[in-house]
Amino acid sequence: MSKRNTQQRRHNIIADLNAQGEVSVDSLAKQFDTSEVTIRKDLAALETSGLLLRRYGGAVALPSEITEAKADQLSQQKLHIAKKAATLIRDHNRIIIDSGQTTSALVSELANKKGLVVMTNALSIANEIHALENEPTLLMTGGTWDANSEAFQGQVAEQVLRSYDFDQLFIGADGIDIKRGTTTFNELIGLSRVMAEVAREVIVMVESAKITKKIPNLELNWQQIQTVITDDGLSEEMRTALTEQGVKLLIAKG
Repeated sequence: MSKRNTQQRRHNIIADLNAQGEVSVDSLAKQFDTSEVTIRKDLAALETSGLLLRRYGGAVALPSEITEAKADQLSQQKLHIAKKAATLIRDHNRIIIDSGQTTSALVSELANKKGLVVMTNALSIANEIHALENEPTLLMTGGTWDANSEAFQGQVAEQVLRSYDFDQLFIGADGIDIKRGTTTFNELIGLSRVMAEVAREVIVMVESAKITKKIPNLELNWQQIQTVITDDGLSEEMRTALTEQGVKLLIAKG
């Protein structure tokens, strides 16, 4: 089975799990005519997504109520935004993916991209990238762990970022202040600003419900942002207001 069919293979693994309750690496490798290394990566990715539990030599299914709860964590809007964001990424791009649920949805959309270099400050995102079969080059910021953002922050992380340059930064937002820029509940905003400094294009991925949601902490101002991707729930008035700030607005349709 080719790399382009990775997602279909993983879907079939979940289907087998739902039917049988458990699967083995050996039997899956034979079923899909692929290596055991590839199957282990599949199981690692599916475990990271909360869809199974790995066991020695294979995996077992999670109770259905748990998998449904995990699936609900990512709204359809987030998934549509992630798909739209992925269309901006070319093979061999060097990108940063900041921590967050909306940005993490982007990872599965990278499966068919070639030669990517991906930097992140989030362990969960790093694990998902590591599990991709196309094996992007993975970079971690390091730094001080922040439990609130569930990501690394601080001066060490900032110094690491400044050692590189990137084509694109994909970053979320807790809110959008039309006059000022992106806002956040997190008071640790230094790393986000350094991420924006070292990337040629800053792409904000945000659900329309968060636009006009003002939060005290300004993260990135409009001069630092080139593109905003949101869902089709955004009103015409807000679309006009955003484009007047000089950013490119992309609407992800469901």
